[in-house]
Amino acid sequence: MREKIASGLLWTYAERFLAQAISLIVTVILARLIKPEEYGVISIALIFIALADTFAINGMGNALIQKRNADYIDFSSVFYFNLIFSVGLYVIIFFCADPLAAFYEIEKVAVVMKVLAIKIPIAAINSVQQAYVSKRMEFRKFFFATIGGTAVSAVIGITMAYYKFGVWALVAQYLTNSVIDTIVLWFTVRWRPQKVWSWERVKGLLSYGWKILATSLLISIYGNIQDLIIGKKFSPSDLAYSNKGRQFPSLIASNINTSISKVLFPAVSEVQCNILRVKSMTRSAIKVGNYILSPLLMGFMAITDTFIEIILTDKWLPAAPYMRIMCLVFLLQPMQTASIQAMKALGKSGVYLKLEIAKKIGGTFILLYSVFGCNSVIAIIIGSLLAELLSTIMNFPVNKKMINYSYREQVYDFVPVFAVSGVMSVLVYLTGKIISNLILKLLCQITFGGIIYLLFSIWSKNAEFMYIKDIFKNIVKKRGVRE
Repeated sequence: MREKIASGLLWTYAERFLAQAISLIVTVILARLIKPEEYGVISIALIFIALADTFAINGMGNALIQKRNADYIDFSSVFYFNLIFSVGLYVIIFFCADPLAAFYEIEKVAVVMKVLAIKIPIAAINSVQQAYVSKRMEFRKFFFATIGGTAVSAVIGITMAYYKFGVWALVAQYLTNSVIDTIVLWFTVRWRPQKVWSWERVKGLLSYGWKILATSLLISIYGNIQDLIIGKKFSPSDLAYSNKGRQFPSLIASNINTSISKVLFPAVSEVQCNILRVKSMTRSAIKVGNYILSPLLMGFMAITDTFIEIILTDKWLPAAPYMRIMCLVFLLQPMQTASIQAMKALGKSGVYLKLEIAKKIGGTFILLYSVFGCNSVIAIIIGSLLAELLSTIMNFPVNKKMINYSYREQVYDFVPVFAVSGVMSVLVYLTGKIISNLILKLLCQITFGGIIYLLFSIWSKNAEFMYIKDIFKNIVKKRGVRE
């Protein structure tokens, strides 16, 4: 199991790193070619597509992974259920598009939403493929599917943006990515839906899956309500700046959080009867995630202005304060992600749902106060940080009760690396103050920050650094033996 987890993490990290590297390049190019107003249009459309996607892909896929003896009848039944359900969702989106466009007083939103909603049935098919691959921990297949979809969609998006297609370049990029990902998995995964259907199996999986679905829907609504408010109360440009402020920290954080989610959930599901092993796996995922993510996000905070000026151009500088705050928001996520996967793997979907309801109630009060009490976009973004802090604290007693993960252990697993990353971030920021040339400043800051963190890891013999180094040593050793 240790080898499977190490291999899974390696392939998933590689998948996310390359995919996000390509996405970063594409985002930079598109940000230069497409106006913030155009980004605002697709941001509004994506709010509702994301909600529909939640219905189509969450719940049943997780239920297939969590069920220890899931067979071809389970997978085929869920495939047909998801497909029929997702087509129904597409029809609902199609007929709701015009009223929603009228509500936002942006006519183009309607047709963009109708076209973009084609992604929903595709995502429903893909969710069963992903459940099959995750169940068998064959994460290498995700690598090729994700990279293929990201690369092809990048070429199409950039080409269309260059020829002045505006928002349609973004639509084409999103759709192509989903289509290619699904096609590659279709030809690389051995599973095919068979001509079998069992409503009893679907009902059994729904008993677990509906709670995951409800939780995912709650998270999706809560995550998008902020954009709904900004898009209506302020302007499309304000929405574009806040989204761009979230986008780059999210690109960094999703590498770690997606890897933890994909690998830890099926791994813990395999050993769910052994609480000590569940705790050990959860702690390892949190510590490794924090070790990698903390210096990246805190370092990015230190170079935000320089990054925007060089990469995105001055027109995106209003996004800088949002970007810094969102770095702190995403900094807290590995701990929540790992404990949530442990809950799901242990079959505690009801606990997960209740915990998320409590978190979102608290977060909603913070959001409402920031909107109506402060009436500014920056206050809304600061509210996101306060809500994330609240959510992290609320996880502590659940972790203690569920897997005997003491408060002291939970604090110890993230505070030291936060402190070191914070010191590194300050030094990186001060380095930028003595260099005037923007490109030289950025290169020096990134290099200096990396050296500081690496030297500290070597000097302190950091356990996570040694763990990562051992993984790479074993891979090199295995390759040497094969050769």
